[in-house]
Amino acid sequence: MGRGGALRRGPAALTLVATVVVVGCGNSGDGPGGSSGAARGASASSPPSPSPRPLSGAELCVSAVGYWAREMLDGGEPYGDYQSMGLSNRQYDILREVVDAARASERAQGAPAADELTDRQVRQACAERYRDGGLSVGPWQR
Repeated sequence: MGRGGALRRGPAALTLVATVVVVGCGNSGDGPGGSSGAARGASASSPPSPSPRPLSGAELCVSAVGYWAREMLDGGEPYGDYQSMGLSNRQYDILREVVDAARASERAQGAPAADELTDRQVRQACAERYRDGGLSVGPWQR
């Protein structure tokens, strides 16, 4: 056959196909040097690990308010207004209440008591204020 014809079958054609397959798939893993999950010790048939569940509104509240409460009690100043701190108005109200109570506790009983009070009040206030859900769930949505 002339130019543009079909490849002839034979050892050279098989070698070419094998080379393309090996080179094309050789670095398809997600580890260094193209190592895949099987190379890291996981069997090819093991299911992927589940992704972590998203945090609830109360858990996000505890994390954010707890962070800023500790910052403020350690002498830090809030970064701008409550929105630039990443807080909602509801969370900022909790923050102000907790910090006021913790400062009074610190003066009367010391820093360890203030830390314990802060943790407890943040958890309680966030659980109470988010018990009906977040912004998309609540009595006003019924």
